[in-house]
Amino acid sequence: MEILDGAIGTELIGRGIELDGADWSARAIRRAPEVLSEVHAAYAKAGATLHTANTFRTQPGVLGDEWCDDLRAAVAIVRAVVPETQKVLGSIAPIEDCYRPDLSPGRAALSRHRETALALADAGCDVLLCETFADEAEALAALEGAREVGLPVWLSLTAGPFGELLTPSDFERIGREAVSLGVDRLLANCIAATQMTPFVEAFASLGVPVGVYANAGGKDERLGWANADEDAAERYVELAERWAEIGATVIGGCCGTGPLHIRALSERFGSGAGDVLGPGA
Repeated sequence: MEILDGAIGTELIGRGIELDGADWSARAIRRAPEVLSEVHAAYAKAGATLHTANTFRTQPGVLGDEWCDDLRAAVAIVRAVVPETQKVLGSIAPIEDCYRPDLSPGRAALSRHRETALALADAGCDVLLCETFADEAEALAALEGAREVGLPVWLSLTAGPFGELLTPSDFERIGREAVSLGVDRLLANCIAATQMTPFVEAFASLGVPVGVYANAGGKDERLGWANADEDAAERYVELAERWAEIGATVIGGCCGTGPLHIRALSERFGSGAGDVLGPGA
């Protein structure tokens, strides 16, 4: 089992960074690089072995002409604080709102995603992670564009925070098409952990490795967010045990999760226990 890191945006907000603009987590690259560095370091210390660069919103349509400079800076920040032997994943996100597939440009996004993939590869990423896609056409376009670069490409679909945008059958259909296009791993992300299992099951028989990083669901479920503590992390891991039984070989966390969740995952599934979190984690 490989342990993916957890949410970046959630951690930045928890450390006092306001993420209320279209650039969202990307604003930390310039405004609070030291805080972003602390987030990546905390996940490494917690036991994550796969680290996602903060490039979810480093896009031309969001950051303008400076997008590529910010993308490179985001990759450099994570590279500087994680072990050299561990992989850095370059995040490629939907052009529009990831929870509004009706706004997606669909296949017309191919050239934009190809450009982002090339920039991430040039910046030194090991894997291209096309993540949080709910529109089939754009998801497959992102995969196709990223595949042209020559790095391993992982595709992660979301059904929305509470599973309202796609069905498990949709996941299976899109997953089959992604396999035919040469995807290296299929993942499900940013679905409530309590609702994630059917979506993981949809990928289980498609013949490629599977991964999962769920969100913490509703705040009343007490799996994360402001309720993040060791008990919440343990409840998340109990749900993750089912994903591992299904066949997931990469597990991490999405919105509402943090280093406590990753430490708990590492202790349960990783090759070794994560270090005890220190000050600032």
